[in-house]
Amino acid sequence: MLAHRVPHSLRAQVSRVRVAPHARFVHGHGEYHHLPFQFPGKKRLAFGIKLTAYLVTGFAIPFAAAKFQLNKSAAGA
Repeated sequence: MLAHRVPHSLRAQVSRVRVAPHARFVHGHGEYHHLPFQFPGKKRLAFGIKLTAYLVTGFAIPFAAAKFQLNKSAAGA
C-alpha cells in the first residue's frame, strides 16, 4: 500500500508525533454535570416522584391508546 512507498525515516517521524489528549468536560460551564439541568439538592423525594410520574406516563400512553382503540373497535362491531 502507500506505507510501503514512504521512506522509513518519515514513517518513524510520524510514529513519534504525539497528539495532545482531548480535554474532557471543557465546555465553559465549570464543573461537569451529566444531567442537562440542575439536580435539586434537598428536594430529592419530590424530584423522584415527579420523574417517576413523567416516565410512567410516557410509557403508559401507547398501551392506553391501544386499549382505547381495541375497545372502540369492539363496540362498533
